[in-house]
Amino acid sequence: MSSDYQTTETLDVKGQSCPMPIVKTKQAIDELEDGDVLEVVATDSGSMSDIRGWAEGTDGVELLDQVEEDDLYTHYVKKTE
Repeated sequence: MSSDYQTTETLDVKGQSCPMPIVKTKQAIDELEDGDVLEVVATDSGSMSDIRGWAEGTDGVELLDQVEEDDLYTHYVKKTE
C-alpha cells in the first residue's frame, strides 16, 4: 500500500520507542507551515496508537493516514493551523 500524499518532510524515528516518536513528531510539525504534510517512519508498533491519540488530542494537526507494512509504520500528519 502506498500513499499519494505530497509530503513536505520525512521524519525517521526508526529504532526509537515511546515517547520519542511523539516528541520528535511534535518538534517537526512545529517547524512546518500550515498545510504541510509530515511523513513519520517508525519501527515501534505502539506508534500507531500513540500518534493517532496525539493527533486527535492536539489542535492544529490532522492525522491523514497510517500505513503498516512489514515492520515499518508510516504516519502522515498534516499541520492545519
